[in-house]
Amino acid sequence: MQTDTAGRTRGTMGVGLSVAVLSAAAFATSGPLGRVLLDAGWSPGAAVAVRVLGAAVVLTIPAAVMLRGRWRLLRTELRSILGYGVLAVAATQLCFFYAVGEIDVGVALLIEYTAIIAIVGWMWVRHSQRPTRLTSVGAAIAIVGLVLVLDLLSGANAVNLIGVLWALGAMLGLASYFVLSGDQRSPLPPLVLVWAGLLVGGLVLVLAATLGVLPWRWNTETTHFAFASAPWWVPVAGLVLLAASLAYWTGVVAARRLGPRLASFVGLIEVVAAVFYAWLLLHQLPTAVQLLGGVLILLGIIVAKAGEPQTAVAHVDAVEVVPHEDPAVEDARRNPSDEQSAPPA
Repeated sequence: MQTDTAGRTRGTMGVGLSVAVLSAAAFATSGPLGRVLLDAGWSPGAAVAVRVLGAAVVLTIPAAVMLRGRWRLLRTELRSILGYGVLAVAATQLCFFYAVGEIDVGVALLIEYTAIIAIVGWMWVRHSQRPTRLTSVGAAIAIVGLVLVLDLLSGANAVNLIGVLWALGAMLGLASYFVLSGDQRSPLPPLVLVWAGLLVGGLVLVLAATLGVLPWRWNTETTHFAFASAPWWVPVAGLVLLAASLAYWTGVVAARRLGPRLASFVGLIEVVAAVFYAWLLLHQLPTAVQLLGGVLILLGIIVAKAGEPQTAVAHVDAVEVVPHEDPAVEDARRNPSDEQSAPPA
C-alpha cells in the first residue's frame, strides 16, 4: 500500500511538473505577441482586454460542462473569483503589457519574477514564517541581479523608470496569481476558476475603458514580426488561445498539484522561454550584463527557496502528496441531495 501511495505521489508530481512547464511556455508567448500589437498601434488596455475576454469566450462551454449545473459554486466562491479576476488577471496583465511597451520583454519578465521573493515575504508577514539566513542571502543575490538587469551601473539615464514601475506592478500581481491559484480548498474546478476570473478581469478592463480611465486603441493594420508580417488576428489568436486559455488553465492545475511555491519555481521557465521567443519573433536580446543579472536573479531565487523554513516546506510537501480531490465529490459530500458529477480536476 505504501508503495502504491508513493507511486501515485510520484505520478501526481510528474503530471504537475509537466503541466507547469506547459503553462510557463504558453505564458511566455504573451510578451512578444503583445509587443507586436503595441507596435501596430494598439493600446495595452485593448490588447489585454481582447486577450482576456477572448479566452473567456473560448472557455465558456468547457466551463459550463465542468460545472454540470452547480452554478451556485460561482456565488459561494465569489470572493476568490473576484480576487483572481482583478489581481491575478487584469492587474497583472495590464501592468505587464504597459511594461513591455517601455522595456524589453526579457527584462520585464526578470523583474516580474522577483515575485517569488515577494511570496516568501508574504509568508513571513501573513503566516509568521520568518525567512532563514539562506533565504536572505538568496534575496540579496536576486537584488544584485536586478541591479544588473536594470543596467543601473551604466548611469541613471539608462533606466526606463516607467517601464520598471509597471514591471514591479506585474510582479505583485504575479505573486497574487500563484497564491490564489494554489488554494486547494476551493471546490471550483481549475478551468471554471480560470473562466470566471478571465470574465471578471475582462469586464473590469472594459469598464475602465468606458469610464475613460484606460486608454483604448485598436486597429486592423498588418502586424510585423522579425521574420515576416501577419494579419492583426494572428497575434490576437495567439494571445487568446495560447497566452490566456491554455496558460491560465494549466497554471491553476499545476499550482493545485504542486503548491504555490513549487509552481512559482517551475514558472521561472517562462523567463527563459520568453527571452527565446523575444529573440525569435522580435530580435530582442538582453545585453551581456543583463544576462548576467538574469542568471543572478534565478540563482538568488533558487537559494532563497532552498532556505525556506522547514515548517513551510513540510506543509507544502504534505499538500503535494495528497491527490487533488474531485470537486464534485466534495460538493456532493456537503450536499447529499445534489446530483453527483465528476468533472476532471
